[in-house]
Amino acid sequence: MSISYRWVIVGAGALMTCVALGAMFSLAIFQVPIAAATNWSHAGIASAMTLNFLVMGLGGFLWGAASDRFGPRIVVLIGAVLLGLALVLASRAASLLQFQLTYGILVGLAASAFFAPMIAATTAWFDEHRSLAVSLVSAGMGVAPMTVSPFARWLISAYDWQTAMMLIGVLAWILLVPAALLVRQPLEAAEGSTVDQSADGADIPLGRIFRSPQFLVLGGTFFACCAAHSGPIFHMVSYATICGVAPMAAVSIYSVEGLAGLGGRILYGTLADRLGVKPVLVAGLLVQAAALATYLLVSRLGEFYALAVVFGSAYGGIMPLYAVLAREYFGPRVIGTVFGAATMLSSIGMAFGPLIGGWIFDTFANYSWLFIGSAMVGLGAAAIALAFPPLRRLRLQPA
Repeated sequence: MSISYRWVIVGAGALMTCVALGAMFSLAIFQVPIAAATNWSHAGIASAMTLNFLVMGLGGFLWGAASDRFGPRIVVLIGAVLLGLALVLASRAASLLQFQLTYGILVGLAASAFFAPMIAATTAWFDEHRSLAVSLVSAGMGVAPMTVSPFARWLISAYDWQTAMMLIGVLAWILLVPAALLVRQPLEAAEGSTVDQSADGADIPLGRIFRSPQFLVLGGTFFACCAAHSGPIFHMVSYATICGVAPMAAVSIYSVEGLAGLGGRILYGTLADRLGVKPVLVAGLLVQAAALATYLLVSRLGEFYALAVVFGSAYGGIMPLYAVLAREYFGPRVIGTVFGAATMLSSIGMAFGPLIGGWIFDTFANYSWLFIGSAMVGLGAAAIALAFPPLRRLRLQPA
């Protein structure tokens, strides 16, 4: 298969992450309309996202391991079918509990089928410019707020939240199933490489990998990074509305973050290829923490836009770098399993933000403590990242 096909893999991966993660995070757009139509609490609706992240974490590990064993195509195909079904069922929920279970469990399980398998597939196709390629695949998450979120807002305005969510589910089927059929493994991976497997992590027990300093620091940094930004991302539209920004303009702030995240992925990925992954990651974590604290000082639309550029480029740019570190530390043969495990930890971190943010708003009627706490956690992520061991392939003697 032509080496140029690797860019088809990048394009398919970017589309999948855009649709899947965009559909999942669109709950931030649905939150206020759902609460107004059903009288469900903000914390109750946000807890669906918390459950979503918890299930997504476990699913990311399981789907990553499955992609190592069966290949990524079957994994993402199952995820495509399941995501559309999950959104259609969630749109029919008649109670808060039904919504929490269908959206939280099924959407989380489906959305987790794309990121780790497609990142693993992309790293297998690229030896040069790997950081940039992985960043472009994850750029779908940055495009999502510019596409899925405004589309969801328009559907809600034109119909109602239930019809809007159902139509997004149908669109997920239309876009993701054909994209999943494009996924291939590189020829050498499909036929089996003659490279010494012990050098690439295949013969190292997973228990030893997960207890290694490399994985502990990787997982800890990923966890804290996502715990820091998940709450502010999810509650940004609500926060801007409270500050007096019109609802559609508030959604546009979310979109600006996504656009900045797209640029940040390209910028940080290019810098990581040139300067090294670790220093770029630490710098991005510090920028993220500073931006989170600065949200306490903004109140006007222009200020939100300016800070969204900084914040979006930072958290968007650093997210793909964890996959590159996992590939460099542990090799290609177990990348799906290892990065899936790291993604599981990050999803647990993501789970705290929406629920805690909802509780803070219900308790204090503002989000000040959310941004203060998030900035502190962000600084903690940068501190953990400083403990990364030297960037060399893990070599452990099998038991």
